[in-house]
Amino acid sequence: MSKTYGSQSMITPLRRVLVRRPDEAFGQADPVLWHYTSQPNLALAQQEHDAFVASLGQAGVEVIYHDESQPERADAIFVHDPALVTDQGAIILSMGKALRRGEEAAMARRFEALDIPILYTLHDQALAEGGDLMWLDERTMAVGLGFRTNAEGLRQLQEALNRLGVECVPVQLPYYHGPEACLHLMSIISIVDERLAVAYLPLLPVPFWNYLREREIRLIEVPEEEFETTMGTNILALAPGQCLMLEGNPVTQERLEAAGCEVLTYRGNEISLKAEGGATCLTRPILRGS
Repeated sequence: MSKTYGSQSMITPLRRVLVRRPDEAFGQADPVLWHYTSQPNLALAQQEHDAFVASLGQAGVEVIYHDESQPERADAIFVHDPALVTDQGAIILSMGKALRRGEEAAMARRFEALDIPILYTLHDQALAEGGDLMWLDERTMAVGLGFRTNAEGLRQLQEALNRLGVECVPVQLPYYHGPEACLHLMSIISIVDERLAVAYLPLLPVPFWNYLREREIRLIEVPEEEFETTMGTNILALAPGQCLMLEGNPVTQERLEAAGCEVLTYRGNEISLKAEGGATCLTRPILRGS
């Protein structure tokens, strides 16, 4: 029987992914409460999401929906954050954004329905969101420490990953726009190929920059205008050197293509630009592999 779950990479070919179609909770979101730029148009958001999912399907990815009702949880469409899937099962995280708490249990129920075992559930004072967790290779995971992921979250993640022989590398994140805004580690950097990443260098911590240099990971610089307005750093690798990113990032796209990457784009005025969540945020990889 072929394996149906397992993912300890950001770039190996994406085989199965979980998504959540925008619903009334998203369409009725209070922009001030949820820190959106404006209220999403639900009909347009659903059209954009359907096209986004179609792009995944055309790339050979099996798309699975997470459709449990979650009233008043507008951010639940960003399924990347409540959990992490490893080669031996899922780790259920603990949301740093108080409004999102409860998404974790709903995600655990979906995993159980998909016969994905739960290896560990973060508890007590631990906080960690998927956007802060980035595989550098199958045995090394960078963990951003900021407003959404704390030291106890890091400690429990390391405890959970010890059995898999995985080392967690802490990355201290900057204050930037403060606790209400969302600045994940993957808001700043995305791995797109073997030893290749895109990054917004002004916010990349110097010790982590040095660490990446030691690992001989080359960085493609995202310009300020494409970081601030169109999330040029938030890129989903469908396979090594094959990327899906939000449209409207011509400089970053050109630099990726010059580095040998194939770049696919999607329209995300409603599902991404208004709600501050890109291609990575909209997907929870369940299975990656050659």
